[in-house]
Amino acid sequence: MSRRPSAFSALIAVDKPAGLTSHDVVSRVRRAVGEKRVGHAGTLDPAATGVLVVGIGQATKLLGLLTLDRKGYRATFALGAETTTDDAEGEFVATADVPEALLDPRRASLELSRLVGECDQVPPRFSAVSVGGRRAYDAARAGEELELKARHVTIYGANLVGVDAERCTWTVDLDVSKGTYVRSIARDLGRNLGCLAHVCELRRTFSGPVTLEDCVSLDELSGRGAELVHERALDPVATLDLPLRELSVEEIPDVMCGRRIPAGVARDVAGVHEVTHGQRVALVFGGGLAGIWRCEGRRLVCETNFPQAIEGVR
Repeated sequence: MSRRPSAFSALIAVDKPAGLTSHDVVSRVRRAVGEKRVGHAGTLDPAATGVLVVGIGQATKLLGLLTLDRKGYRATFALGAETTTDDAEGEFVATADVPEALLDPRRASLELSRLVGECDQVPPRFSAVSVGGRRAYDAARAGEELELKARHVTIYGANLVGVDAERCTWTVDLDVSKGTYVRSIARDLGRNLGCLAHVCELRRTFSGPVTLEDCVSLDELSGRGAELVHERALDPVATLDLPLRELSVEEIPDVMCGRRIPAGVARDVAGVHEVTHGQRVALVFGGGLAGIWRCEGRRLVCETNFPQAIEGVR
């Protein structure tokens, strides 16, 4: 049985509240906009809040194409204890004294500056990492130990926001590569400092080019539904970070059939330029994203088409 056409297709950013899984957010969006085809990019832990990119209708096909290579977080690290989950959701497994020197903002800033750069990081035991087809969190809940391999990540920035000496916490702004676990940063930092640590608060502040300013709340979405999505849809071309190539009316039949079209010219932040061999471009018509095509020689060939254009192109 063929799937019925979506009522509309768009990307939207949701400010995920604490206490919901990313899948819970998808379910709430489905109900709010009356559309079954909804998905998300970049999972957030239930306790975390902030930027979650959601695709509706044909825009679900974009979710696997979004790079969102850098992500930003405001995290609060609680010093003095390590937990089973490396955050406040887990049980305490070890505690340690916190030297007074570590509650000096100057010392905290110095230690954070040492985090910047490339490193190998082992994901938390309770994470969605798959080992041999099994999720790490499933094994952890069953009391089993999986050997989690270290992954290479980059910390581009780690800046101190403040120290709360009474609570023994550091609040930190982080700029990290895709796939980095903030819980692992806190765990490893605590071990290196000899005082142990875990994440007690976490808020994603940006995901690629998408920021908190782009987000809507679930309450707003529940109240206004599709109307709000049309108003606040993300620009799919900007989110993909691709050059924009406008289609003419005459080219539409060829594009719909996947037939090659002239490379033509595209525009991006640097201006208007000829499309060059190997370059990928976003094909746009009437304010909608119609497809993602690649240049071969002097012609464009189809990689992905969106029969129902994805709205929001500025």
